Amino acid sequence: MKQLIECVPNFSEGRNMDVINQIVAEIKATDVNGENVKVLDVDPGEATNRTVVTFVGSPDVVVEAAFRGARKAAELIDMRHHHGAHPRSGATDVCPLIPVAGITLEECATLARGLAKRMYEELGIACYCYEAAAFTPERQNLAVCREGEYEALPEKMSDPKRKPDFGPGEFNERVATAGATNVGARNFLIAVNFNLNTTSTRRAMAVAFDVREKGRKAREGGKLTGKVLRDANGEEIWIPGTLKGCKAIGWYIDEYGIAQVSMNITDITATPLHVAFEEVSRAAAARGMRVTGAEIVGLVPKCALIDAGKYYLARQQRSLGITEEEIIRMAVKSMGLDELKPFNPKEKVIEYMIVDEKEQAEKEHLIRMTCKGFAIETASESAAPGGGSISAYMGALGAALGTMVANLSAHKRGWDERWEEFSKVAEEGQEVMNELLALVDEDTAAFNKIMDVFAMPKGTEEEKKARAEAMEAATLYATQVPLRTMKASMRAFPVIKAMAEKGNPASASDAGVGALAARAAVRGADMNVRINAAGLKNRETAERLIAEAAAMVKEAEQREAEILSFVNANINK
Repeated sequence: MKQLIECVPNFSEGRNMDVINQIVAEIKATDVNGENVKVLDVDPGEATNRTVVTFVGSPDVVVEAAFRGARKAAELIDMRHHHGAHPRSGATDVCPLIPVAGITLEECATLARGLAKRMYEELGIACYCYEAAAFTPERQNLAVCREGEYEALPEKMSDPKRKPDFGPGEFNERVATAGATNVGARNFLIAVNFNLNTTSTRRAMAVAFDVREKGRKAREGGKLTGKVLRDANGEEIWIPGTLKGCKAIGWYIDEYGIAQVSMNITDITATPLHVAFEEVSRAAAARGMRVTGAEIVGLVPKCALIDAGKYYLARQQRSLGITEEEIIRMAVKSMGLDELKPFNPKEKVIEYMIVDEKEQAEKEHLIRMTCKGFAIETASESAAPGGGSISAYMGALGAALGTMVANLSAHKRGWDERWEEFSKVAEEGQEVMNELLALVDEDTAAFNKIMDVFAMPKGTEEEKKARAEAMEAATLYATQVPLRTMKASMRAFPVIKAMAEKGNPASASDAGVGALAARAAVRGADMNVRINAAGLKNRETAERLIAEAAAMVKEAEQREAEILSFVNANINK
C-alpha cells in the first residue's frame, strides 16, 4: 500500500490574498523525484487573519512541501504586525502531519520532529513539537506550547521550562518576525464553528466552557465570575465540560456579524460531529441562544457526515438505505453546514478530494453512462461490455428494486413503527447494489486484461513463457470476476424475498421483477464463468470454479421460485 499523509498548516495571514497565493504556490511547486503534493483546500479567514491549507502526498514530498511553505511564510509574514481572532504564535502557526494510508501515527511523529529540527537549523524558525510528536507529556496539548501566544515569546525563549524544543535561547530578530511554529503529528480532527444567534463573545465563550473537555475554573457560588476555588494543595479546581476530545473558545466574527463557538474535535470517535452539534445546541439553548448552523473549516472525513446523516434520518424514522449522496445532504441540511456559504461535499470531504477524478472516471467508464449510452455502447462493434457486465448490471437492478420496495415500505403511512425493520433491509440492498455496479466495469476490465496479453511479444522462448503465464493469470481473473457477480447477486435474494413477503403489497410486482433480474444475473454470470474457465490450463481450479457456479445457479432458481410464489399470491388477491 502506498504511504499517504496529510498536512494542514495554518498560516497567520487571512486577508492578503497575494501573500496567501505565494505560500500556496510554493507548496504546489514542491517536487521530490517527480512527485508533487495535491492541495485539497485553501481556507482563508478574514476575522481570524489565518489561512488553513490542506495537502496530501507521500511522506517525503509532504514534509518537503511543509518546509517550503513555512520558509515562504517566514519571508512574507511579519508577526510584529499580526492581529486576529484566533490564537497564534508564528507565521506558520501550526503544522500537523496526519496519517492517511500505509503509515502510522508514530511514524508521522518521527517525521514531524525531523521537520521541526530542520526548520530551526536551516531557517532559524523556533519550533515546539506537540501532540504525538511532543517530547514531554505536557506538550501533547497544543495550548501548552502556544501559551501566551506570540506576545509571550520574549519571556519563554530564555525559560528552560518553556523554551522551544528547537530554537535559540533568546528572543532574536528571526523569532521577532517569524514567531514560533508548532509542529506535530495527530489523527484526523474536525475544525468546526457553531453559529449562534448572538453577537456576544462572552456568551459564546460561556457555551464553549460548558462543552469543551477542559471545562472552566470553579468559582465561589458556582458563578462565572468571582474568586477561583483551589484544592488542598492550592491548585485551581476545574469543572470539566461535557464533550470528550474537544477544545473550544467563543469569538465574534465581524465578517458574518455573529458570535461562534469555535471547536476542534480531536477525537471523532469519542465525540462525533453530530453529537458535538447537538450538545452545543443544548448548551446554547440553556443560556437563551440558538445554534443556527455550523461551518466546517478545512476538510472533514466522510464518515463524520455519513454518521450524522444517518443519525438525523433515524430521528425522523426515515430509512437509512439511501444513497451516500442523499445521506450527506441530510447531514448538511440538519447541521446547517451551508448557512454561511455553499457546502460542496466534493470540495470539503477529504476522501472525495483525494480521488483522482480522471482515474476514477476511467475505472467507472460504464456505470457513469446514461441508460441509453450504456445500451448503445453494448450494441456497438466492441466486444466489451459483454454478457458479464450485463449480468452484473442486471444483478444491480434486482438489488435496487428490492431496496426501493424497502424504502417505500419504511415510508408507508400506518407502518411508522416498522421503519427500522425496512431500513435495515434497504441498507443491505444498497451494499449489494453498489458491489454489483462496481463489477459492471470490473468485468470489462477483466476482458481487457486478456486482450492486453495478445499484444505481448512471443519471439523468444522466455517471451512465450511470460505470455503463457500472463494469459493464465488473466483468464483466471476473468473467471473469478463473474463468480463474484454470482455471489453478490445471491445476496440480493434475501432482500427481495423479505420485501415480497413483508413489504408494501402495492409493490409486489417490483419485488417479482427484482427476483427475475437477480436470477438472470446469476445464470448469465455462470455462462461467463464456464466459457472463461474453459481456457484455464489448471483444470483442477477450473472444475472447482465451475462446480461452485453450478451450485449457485441451482440455488438461485429455487429462491426465484419461492419469491415469485409470494409475489403472485399478493398480485392475485
